[in-house]
This record gives sequence, C-alpha cells and structure tokens, in this order.
Amino acid sequence: MNKQSNSIVADQVGKLVNTADGDLSILHDLSFQIAQGESVAIIGASGSGKSTLLSLLAGLDLPSTGHIDLMGQSLNELDEDGRARLRGQFVGFVFQSFQLLPHLTALENVMLPLEMAGVSQSVAKQTALDWLEKVELGPRAKHFPKTLSGGEQQRVALARAFINKPAILFADEPTGSLDEASGNRVIELLFELNRENSSTLVLVTHDPALAARCGRQLRLQGGRLA
Repeated sequence: MNKQSNSIVADQVGKLVNTADGDLSILHDLSFQIAQGESVAIIGASGSGKSTLLSLLAGLDLPSTGHIDLMGQSLNELDEDGRARLRGQFVGFVFQSFQLLPHLTALENVMLPLEMAGVSQSVAKQTALDWLEKVELGPRAKHFPKTLSGGEQQRVALARAFINKPAILFADEPTGSLDEASGNRVIELLFELNRENSSTLVLVTHDPALAARCGRQLRLQGGRLA
C-alpha cells in the first residue's frame, strides 16, 4: 500500500436530512483518512448511515457539516458538474443492483465508460473484451443482462467499474443479492482486480467475510464511528 498520499480525507463530517418531524441527524462528526491503495469496509447495523457515508465520500451528495477531500480535491468547493467530472476521472462504482443497461449487451455495457471518455470505438471494444475475459465472461460478451445470472451480471459490473482503471472503487453491498458461490467469486475478483490496479477500495457490506478481507473496517453505530 502506498502510504504517501490519501485518496480520501473526511474532517468532522456530519449529515442532516429534513423530515416532517424536523431535522434528522444521520452522521455525526466523522473524521478519518483512507490511503491510496487501501481497502476499507464500512460496516454497521441497518440504518447506521453506511450508504449515506459512501454517497458523501463519492461526492454524490454533500455533507451538512465538515469537509471531504477526494484525490486532493475539496468536494465542498465543487459544484455538481465539477464533482461529476472528478468522479469520471478517478472513480468506479459497483452496486448491489448491478445497474447494467438492459438494452445493451455485456460488451456494450463494459465499453460505455470508455466511450463516454472519448475513447475510439475500436479501442473501447477491444479493451472491454479483454476485461470480460478477465472476469471469465468472454463467451457471454454478446448476451443481454436478462440472459445472464446474477453472478454474471455482477462480474460484468466489475469489468465496467475497472475498465478505466479508477484510482478509487466504491462498492455498495456488491454481494448482497448473490448466492454464496456467486458472491465468493465476485469477492475474489474484486480483490484481485483491486490489487492489479492498486485502486483504493471502499465498500459497504453486511457480509463479515467480505469485511474481513479488507485491510481496515470503519464501524458506524448511530451515525458515529464506533
């Protein structure tokens, strides 16, 4: 792990949301750093604020109090478009629900990030084919998501997340909707690709085995670090 720089710095981060009964405090004064190349699991009971924290760290939302730096950039100082550009440059995502586009084949889903970044179609296609081979889905490249199993869809999502070699990968319950065998295969791939790319890995999980694979765990309890 490269300890010379931090991918993420959270300083006194809090999050309030407006409800019919008034303001509800979800996160309270969270401060921590995540080094480049580190793997960190965010764990805790349902409702403890795990997914809210992941959303803040990725710049999908802004904290109500405190500051977050992502790859040396203050998210607080960027508007929505600026945060989107930063994510496009540095971040990959894997979600529990896969988030594959149903009208695109596995190959086209994996190609999409490169095409959006302006890479030529021929280069994007070959790179996507290479990534599908890495996740053992080369023969399924022309299949649409509805014809793939849950484990296969999540492996397509992994290939898509890693295709532009993100500095940071955020994963929200990446094995939550998979059976044990498929989940274990996805876990192995997640850490294998993480090592190969030296990406920082930040994941939310209820799975103790997945959390234990990470170098560090951040446990949330009542919106605070326990």
